[in-house]
Amino acid sequence: MQLKVGKTRLEVFVYTTIWKRFKGFMFQKKPIQNGICFPKCNSIHTFFMRQPIDIVMTDRDHRIIRLYSALKPWRIIFPQKRVYYTYELPCGTIQSLKEKQTLTLSE
Repeated sequence: MQLKVGKTRLEVFVYTTIWKRFKGFMFQKKPIQNGICFPKCNSIHTFFMRQPIDIVMTDRDHRIIRLYSALKPWRIIFPQKRVYYTYELPCGTIQSLKEKQTLTLSE
């Protein structure tokens, strides 16, 4: 799946298995170049991450409910109401996004 943010298209992988959801971007040393989508996920942590990330939390219709820019390692986002999808994206990709906006996704 691809996510369009401004003029940029970003490859986003949907993680549904327990292991992939658990690992996410933990322990990754190389700069993050893609995104991860976690369905049915309304909270996250950044334990064991080595770089900050941007977080987008949306409802079932991909309408943005919460944005977190440059979330540093060793942080927690506690459960958020109405959130269905959580996207972990490279740091610096969400500046043009706003709450209540709908994400533009393509296959």
